[in-house]
Amino acid sequence: MPSIAGGGRGRLFAAHRGAIWWLQRRQHPPFSSLSGGGGRGGTPHLPVLIVGAGPVGLVLSFLLTKFGIKCAVIEKNVEFTRHPRAHFINNRTMEIFCKLDGLAGDIERSQPPVDLWRKFVYCTSLSGSVLGSVDHMKQEDFGKVISPISVAHFSQYKLVDLLLKKLEGIGFQTCLPSEIGNSTQDLGLESKILMGHECTSLQQTDEGILVGASVNNGGRILERKLHCGLLLGTDGARSTVRELAGISMEGERDLQKLVSVHFLSRDLGRYLSSQRPGMLFFVFNPGAIGVLVAHDLEHGEFVLQIPFYPPQQMFEEFSTKVCEQIIVKLVGWEPADVQVLDIKPWSMHAEVAEKYISCNNRVVLVGDAAHRFLPAGGFGMNTGVQDAHNLAWKLGLMLNGVASPSILQTYESERRPVAVYNTELSVENFKAAMSIPATLGLDPTVANSVHQVINSSLGSIIPRNVQKAVLEGLFSIGRAQVSDYILNEKNPLGSLRLARLRSILDEGKSLQLQFPAEDLGFCYEEGALVAEDCSGKTQKGVKLKHSKRASREYIPSAKVGSRLPHMLVRALPASSEGVFSTLDLVNGDKLEFVLIIAPLKESYEIARATLKVADEFKLSAKVCVMWSQGSDDVEVEESKCELAPWTNYVDVEEVPRVSGNSWWEICRVSRKNIILVRPDEHIAWRMESDRVRDADSEVRRVFSQILCLNCHRV
Repeated sequence: MPSIAGGGRGRLFAAHRGAIWWLQRRQHPPFSSLSGGGGRGGTPHLPVLIVGAGPVGLVLSFLLTKFGIKCAVIEKNVEFTRHPRAHFINNRTMEIFCKLDGLAGDIERSQPPVDLWRKFVYCTSLSGSVLGSVDHMKQEDFGKVISPISVAHFSQYKLVDLLLKKLEGIGFQTCLPSEIGNSTQDLGLESKILMGHECTSLQQTDEGILVGASVNNGGRILERKLHCGLLLGTDGARSTVRELAGISMEGERDLQKLVSVHFLSRDLGRYLSSQRPGMLFFVFNPGAIGVLVAHDLEHGEFVLQIPFYPPQQMFEEFSTKVCEQIIVKLVGWEPADVQVLDIKPWSMHAEVAEKYISCNNRVVLVGDAAHRFLPAGGFGMNTGVQDAHNLAWKLGLMLNGVASPSILQTYESERRPVAVYNTELSVENFKAAMSIPATLGLDPTVANSVHQVINSSLGSIIPRNVQKAVLEGLFSIGRAQVSDYILNEKNPLGSLRLARLRSILDEGKSLQLQFPAEDLGFCYEEGALVAEDCSGKTQKGVKLKHSKRASREYIPSAKVGSRLPHMLVRALPASSEGVFSTLDLVNGDKLEFVLIIAPLKESYEIARATLKVADEFKLSAKVCVMWSQGSDDVEVEESKCELAPWTNYVDVEEVPRVSGNSWWEICRVSRKNIILVRPDEHIAWRMESDRVRDADSEVRRVFSQILCLNCHRV
């Protein structure tokens, strides 16, 4: 039978020629300057320089180091922030953390007990009437049905602490400016996090990027030059790298301004732990409105988010005393031990960078530098970590001369559509959150309209203090809608509003925490993969379809571009390993492709070809033979005979759940299929084995396409 995926002999030969071309060039690859060593005029040269030591930058540095790529990180702050910031870690990010030397397990052991954070609570004060609550954890979350690990609630600064320990374990050092001195010409910068180094300039050179850094050494500002082959911007929502590279953002800006108040109160933590535990508390009363994020009830650590409206309300007016007064109004009583640690202003944006790659493929944006989401749904850090996971394996293969530099473009074509989709989803989820105050008579769109009217009609003729009095007076009238007089079951209007609120919560139309269909079910349409439509396109990005308030149920799929479905398996012959996830078949410590097959003659033939061609391409590859439950050792011996002389394979037995579905049924394909999985656990190629005519040529074509070896230009 002709090869469905092959597209004819001409394309197979073209792929083969492309692979040969690349293999010949591996001795002197286009990015050979990235190997390190001296730079321009004695300036230190690094293969990769990462700007920004937040979670995304640290994860990226960890992965690159694991994959044998020398890198360093510069961070503008002299010390790491203790502001909690992001705190929700979704399933997919936790799966990635499982491969970071046990980071996921460390998080699970260190996070607060799940019963203290599984709910969102809506109330008139933290000690007043509860208007409703939503439990965001389901039984399948604990049964680990769709993922081998559950979601987590863990403050960003604690995550950074754990990441720094993991990096220390693989040889990284955190260096203060005083420990570096005034010159870096003789300093080995690899595997270092340079604190107090702010990126101030970029200059493209023949060998890469010359980075200017301003160094704060005990109040004395020094200028330092660093030369790198690739510059990765992980420097957050207000990215300097993005600005210096001239990359603009697309979307909506300044949707809401807020004041973030980080404070401690063990009194409040103890009270909420015993009376009404939760992660988020939405508080509406005539005195104040705010959202309280309980980062750790056991230790009494909180962040209060308060909307404010400049220029009538100025950030400078939110002093420690004012914030303490607002806290008391929202709590309903005065905790004796409130300690305000930090007060920050911030703005909500819904934007994605117009492009992720610039300066002739030498500057790459990752994480919040590439996208800014609304905080509804916890998409920011999670999407950023997944960006890093997608980019790291591609850089690893490219800088080791295995993949073409063109593979870098697939990072943008795969990840940017996901960011656009998640931006829309965060806006949708934010609007769902705003439906609650709107139902209670506190429509945020009305507040914003009032603010705009005051700015446009009164701003130029009335003093600011009068504008402020008018605005706050109108807001005070608005907050009266949630007074006990109106908001009670005996008041017809209040009773109607409370019934509507309960309906919104019961129907799942309020702010949601988990999005399994999106977190686990997103699919790369085009990129470093062989698309199922056999069109051969690998570069152009496609916008993901967005369905408003669609079902959030995750449906496992073996579609090309999808994350490999999770199922428990057991190694054969029986060993002490016990059961493990199919995701664990992919080695997190090295760049390895995995081919999953059923024990069929045609599939074994393709498996042999895969191991042979991978060896030609200097790729690490492994075959996994998926046996049905109850297979005996004699049957399993077949793999040894069929795959000889190759030994890099593993036999595993399905461990189905109560449903009894086999691996192939979970994947929604027949057991004739072969599934090639990339180092980031996404499916790169799938084909029915009996449709492949020439196994060697077909596998050669597949790897050439994934590695972009036919794209001769950088």
